[in-house]
Amino acid sequence: MQILNNKTDAQQQLRALKQQGKRIAFVPTMGNLHEGHLTLVHQAKQQADIVVVSIYVNPLQFGPNEDYSAYPRTLEKDSQQLTNEGVDFLFLPTNETIYPRGKEHHTTVKVIDSLTNKLCGASRPGHFTGVTTVVNILFNIIQPNVAIFGKKDFQQLMVIRRMTEDLSLPIEIVGGDIMREKNGLAMSSRNGYLSSTEKDKAAHLRAIIIATQKQIEAGDTNFSGLIRHAKQQLENDGFKVDYFSIVRTDDLEPAIKNDKQLLIAAAAWLGKPRLIDNQEVFLK
Repeated sequence: MQILNNKTDAQQQLRALKQQGKRIAFVPTMGNLHEGHLTLVHQAKQQADIVVVSIYVNPLQFGPNEDYSAYPRTLEKDSQQLTNEGVDFLFLPTNETIYPRGKEHHTTVKVIDSLTNKLCGASRPGHFTGVTTVVNILFNIIQPNVAIFGKKDFQQLMVIRRMTEDLSLPIEIVGGDIMREKNGLAMSSRNGYLSSTEKDKAAHLRAIIIATQKQIEAGDTNFSGLIRHAKQQLENDGFKVDYFSIVRTDDLEPAIKNDKQLLIAAAAWLGKPRLIDNQEVFLK
């Protein structure tokens, strides 16, 4: 695996490979890799000849009271895992590489409010502008044919797809399935903040989402009632609920009766970390 630090070197090497007819897949990450990330790498290898992974903890997508400084950084372990997986290039930009004038003075990329001001965007103002800005920069450096993003951050996947379409970027965006712990908890770099007791309790988030899915599939379209009940269950289990929503998968607007493609999406704090999870529901 070759490590790239300089964006000019990265552009030149990857451009040369594309000119040779190689298809390039890109997996952007913030590091502290787990099996969920490695599954995206496996998917990338199936999609292309060359796999590029980036590790960059992007300050622009963290709010003032969030965990940017404390976000776990495990570069040595991450590099070894990616080497073992046969990744071709690891791109390691610095803040100066990404925001040479400083993040406060950098051009930003903002996707329409109707996709970014709800769900995670409602409680994390500016978060998705930070995401789309850095992903656009990385896309322009790497210039991949395809990029892989996990479905655990379903809203992020939707926002990246919209940005790519609106800016006419010649990149295919592929969603990777959620990888889970044995108890059903969605894998996340922030799960390391959970105690063993909290990790067991955290599985209730998934269980409540699945219970809600089964009720919808059984014909219950009282979505507001289902949401109230789920929130109450989470609070009883010790979660601090950010949101529990039932929305349409195509635009993330609240689902109504007769909608067929739904997403149950939830975010809640348990101890230190804010956990997110979701489940797609397809009705006949």
